[in-house]
Amino acid sequence: MPYEYLLVLAGCVLVTLPLEFVLGARVYRRPLRLAAVVLPVAAVFYLWDLVAISRGHWWFNPERTTGILLPGQVPLEEALFFLVIPLCGLLTYEAVGAVLARFRARAERGERLDA
Repeated sequence: MPYEYLLVLAGCVLVTLPLEFVLGARVYRRPLRLAAVVLPVAAVFYLWDLVAISRGHWWFNPERTTGILLPGQVPLEEALFFLVIPLCGLLTYEAVGAVLARFRARAERGERLDA
């Protein structure tokens, strides 16, 4: 299936999207902070891919990708991976922090945490 890699990335975004709105991760609401965290990491890994592809250390199955290649023969899906996966990780991290902050606030008010 030529869009398999893209579909996996879309699934990752869809699974973590509720963390922003239901648990209050507040990642999408701070786009400059998000860019400052994700873009430098994405750039480093993109360069890493450039080197690995040029040396023949790895390749990408054309049957699983769209065939759209970015500079250095990096598939579009691979570049998106470097944006999507850190985003999903950040959403998860911030959601856990938001939930823990709520628990701490309830505990400080003397409320039962199991209620």
